[in-house]
Amino acid sequence: MAAPTKETPSFATLGAPVKALLGLMIGAVLVVVYYLALHTPLVDEIDQADGTHRQLQGQLSQAAERQREYLRVRAELDGRAAIDRQNKRVLPEHAEIPAFLQDLNRLAELSGLRLELVEPRPDEVDTQYVKIPVSLAFSGHYHQVAKFFFNVSQLDRAISMENVQLSNPVVDGDELTVKIAVLATTYRSATTDESAAAATAATPAAAAAPTGRH
Repeated sequence: MAAPTKETPSFATLGAPVKALLGLMIGAVLVVVYYLALHTPLVDEIDQADGTHRQLQGQLSQAAERQREYLRVRAELDGRAAIDRQNKRVLPEHAEIPAFLQDLNRLAELSGLRLELVEPRPDEVDTQYVKIPVSLAFSGHYHQVAKFFFNVSQLDRAISMENVQLSNPVVDGDELTVKIAVLATTYRSATTDESAAAATAATPAAAAAPTGRH
């Protein structure tokens, strides 16, 4: 009689516990494969993307801060530029005598005065500015004189009216006509050399030390 052959057990013939164990093993292998092949690289990419995002957010914040600082400095510079322009109108860098005399003549005409003398005087240098005096003589009604002085005070450029002298009052109907002599002085900024020379001239000479016998 032939010996019975030994059959290889198939999955269908395995018992339920064995099938469950094999299922768990296969599932574990799939999980490991998924973790190593898909999950870990994906997590690394996510971490890298988060790092890049944080870096870009930091750069964006820095750019926004630089923009705010730029706008602040720009506004400050614009404000200073406006102040500098105003200061140069009050105290110009150059004498601009023709424009100064033209303003005085224009304001005299607007006020109804008759200019009789316009005589520039020598400049007077100070440490910070240069005085530019002009002798004026004109005649007109009292209220015209007041109007002229008021209009001069409204000019942007710094102008002082000094040594005002009224003479020869004459009653003309209901008006009082007078002659005016005044020193109209305007100013310009002094150059570095002029300031240095004025400062040197203003410094009193050192007194000579007394000598004596011992």
